[in-house]
Amino acid sequence: MKKGFFIMVCLGISALLFGQEIDPTLTEAWEPVPPKVTPGIFPGSPPSDAIILFDGKDLSQWRKPLVGYGGSMAEVEEVAKKRAALKDYEEKDADWEIKDGALIVAPGKGHIETRKAFGDIQLHIEWLAPVDTGKTGQGYSNSGIFLMGQYEIQVLNNYENPTYSNGQAGAMYKQSIPLANACRPPGEWQYYDIIFMAPRFADDGSLIQPATVTAFHNGVLIQNHFELKGPCIYRGEPYYVPHPEKLPLILQDHDNRVRFRNIWVREL
Repeated sequence: MKKGFFIMVCLGISALLFGQEIDPTLTEAWEPVPPKVTPGIFPGSPPSDAIILFDGKDLSQWRKPLVGYGGSMAEVEEVAKKRAALKDYEEKDADWEIKDGALIVAPGKGHIETRKAFGDIQLHIEWLAPVDTGKTGQGYSNSGIFLMGQYEIQVLNNYENPTYSNGQAGAMYKQSIPLANACRPPGEWQYYDIIFMAPRFADDGSLIQPATVTAFHNGVLIQNHFELKGPCIYRGEPYYVPHPEKLPLILQDHDNRVRFRNIWVREL
């Protein structure tokens, strides 16, 4: 038993036996002092320590993916091999459209990823599903946010547009059904606030701790510290493949002109 704790126990027992009050300063902690962070002026505004990924002006923080992501575990493992083999490479600029301060998916031009790699983060991202008459199900404003390029939270219009529950907006794709459907109608801006904790691997590649996600959709809790089973894949059952501590964030081109704005992260 640590000496300080033993002394506190003894003081507590003495107080009970002799009717003395315990000094409240004994339970005060003055270290460590939390760092100062200035919050944003408005809800959703980036705080002072945020990394701005898109502010409506340019795509300087984005590029075409170096290796992409996998839709099955076989593809995930292939992507991991390609990543490990990367040495010298040429970055190609992202070529999605920017209009009226929004970043618009350019169907057919492929996904985009951040130039910077991230592990544990707080992410704020706003998105809009445009009105698209005739589209239904997974075909109505489909996109996705791939944390570390592997763990996808679905972007989709699910306002009066049903689909499979673990593939609707706010789902950790094919793994975790959102706790609520907080979708706004097409044509309206909505947002995710996400806390993502990256998985931890041992030196031999074995999993020490799974990745976890807590997420809010338009202020409504939709994922509550969910433990991911591995990458969010389209086919098959997921499992973990060891990867670096930090990887880029990917936005998906799923042939729908979904819009994004006000994207920022805080490294945790």
